Amino acid sequence: MANQKQMNQMMRQMQKMQEDMASAQQALEAEVVEGTAGGGVVTAEVTGGGQLQKVSIDAGVVDPDDVEMLEDLVVAAVSDGLRRAQELQAERMGPIAGGVDLGGLGGMLG
Repeated sequence: MANQKQMNQMMRQMQKMQEDMASAQQALEAEVVEGTAGGGVVTAEVTGGGQLQKVSIDAGVVDPDDVEMLEDLVVAAVSDGLRRAQELQAERMGPIAGGVDLGGLGGMLG
């Protein structure tokens, strides 16, 4: 069983991790990634927090007789943007969550 000193150290580490994660989440919301489709004719801007901010469509791709293709391009661009936002989240948040030393409590939590 972990002693009081180990428990206090673990609690400080957890509190620091929570603070670091909150700061990283705020920073992610301020960052924007861009997803594209059709060679860039459709772009989607997504925040690092996963919120869609903007969709841009090149006028040359707008064909009233083929709306389905345009819809597919929009979905592909948004999906690409969301994937890039998830990669950014993993890149920024991974080191924070992975740095906690649970000491003697690691076995109790797993």
